[in-house]
Amino acid sequence: MLVYLETVLYGYAVFVITYFICLNLAYTLFLVLSFREIVIYLRHNSFSNYRLMVQSELTPPVSILAPAYNEEATVSESVKSLLKMNYGKYEVVVINDGSKDNTLERLVNEFGMYRSKATYHPLIAAKPVRGLYRSKKPEYKNLVVVDKENGGKADALNVGINVARYAYVCCIDADSVLEDDALQKVVKPFLEDRTMVAVGGIVRIANGCEVVNGRVVKVGLSTQLLPVFQVVEYFRAFLSGRMFWHGHNGLLIISGAFGLFKRSAVVEVGGYKHDTVGEDLELVVRLHRLKREKNEPYRIAFVPDPVCWTEAPDTLSVLSRQRNRWHRGLLDTLLIHRDMILNPRYGVIGLGAMPYFALFELLGPLVEFSGYAVLLLLIVVGGLDLNLLLLFFIVGMFYGVMYSVGAVLLEEMSFQRYPNPGDLALLIAVGVLENFGYRQLTMWWRVRAFWDYFRGKKSWGSMQRKGFATAKK
Repeated sequence: MLVYLETVLYGYAVFVITYFICLNLAYTLFLVLSFREIVIYLRHNSFSNYRLMVQSELTPPVSILAPAYNEEATVSESVKSLLKMNYGKYEVVVINDGSKDNTLERLVNEFGMYRSKATYHPLIAAKPVRGLYRSKKPEYKNLVVVDKENGGKADALNVGINVARYAYVCCIDADSVLEDDALQKVVKPFLEDRTMVAVGGIVRIANGCEVVNGRVVKVGLSTQLLPVFQVVEYFRAFLSGRMFWHGHNGLLIISGAFGLFKRSAVVEVGGYKHDTVGEDLELVVRLHRLKREKNEPYRIAFVPDPVCWTEAPDTLSVLSRQRNRWHRGLLDTLLIHRDMILNPRYGVIGLGAMPYFALFELLGPLVEFSGYAVLLLLIVVGGLDLNLLLLFFIVGMFYGVMYSVGAVLLEEMSFQRYPNPGDLALLIAVGVLENFGYRQLTMWWRVRAFWDYFRGKKSWGSMQRKGFATAKK
């Protein structure tokens, strides 16, 4: 019996190693092809005249939607940055989602808001709106504040879509800061391709940066290690993962922190789904689904240059809740649209992107966790082969170090946002260091997400913000 158990455990350990070798090969492919896509993007846009685009009457007006729930620490700074965008015609719609703090009062006082008599006409069902506010000050004439009953971020965005006056809606987080030319760059793909329905921009970590009057004036890294780990993670996710899928029209997610959508397309699919914590992912998958089922040409794109800066969690408790929620959102979306997986009707989405996310992104933490458990059991029963242990360690470390350091170098070769050589050295060091504890911790949070999901947990969890005044710490 013991021999049989050792054989089974040994066989499973070999499976885990093979799994991560395949994952390493996929990540290597992602890095190489993502670099190619970035080079194509930089060449294509190297001579773009964005100033002329802003001044052109053909440039479409945009409604920027910023849902806010208990964001009094950052909402004023974020709204000020949005009102200073270097863009032609646009409006900023802040949706106060029944905040329990002073978010609404802060907005009313800071921007001189009064309650408007404008009529609200919902195209997408959502929680009741309690009031629409506009500013008495002419410099804030393009600001609208919506006060509504609490219904969650998806519900708030649906209200924002209902209120929006323009054909394109830019959905961001109220605690984020956009660079002044970000809107120009994220609109450009819509001007070049009439089939474009959604475009996402890159999100970067503001912790360690100097923020003045709603603008990042100096890029740097936090003095705390936890936000720096997240900088490397964001490089992996955006510059490698999303850039790769963009090149094949297989992009499954546009970050809720910064995405531009054709309003009519979002209304057509019924807006954001309010009973999932992965509303940004689920909406994009639903857009793919509708267009594929109707056999309509379309594009969903990612552009790596427009920058949205966000405050990252700097405590393990807040970060664990965020990662748990992200993984529950991925699991929920894949289950909702499970009939698309390996279905040739959905092209690269059904045969490529969704199987990859299911096999590697969703199940990866479970496979890694079970691999550690099997090695421990082999030690207990005395059947551990040192060569197998060494191979497991090498594959695991190579998987993490190669992808992390590769993503940092991809950033340095393309956008060079961190001019300080010390920052670059720290990022590379963190790309190695994260494999000794941090990666295993995030793995555990994602494993816990399965338990939380199947016991019915739907909450986001508290995401306390300290504000951009302290982001440079």
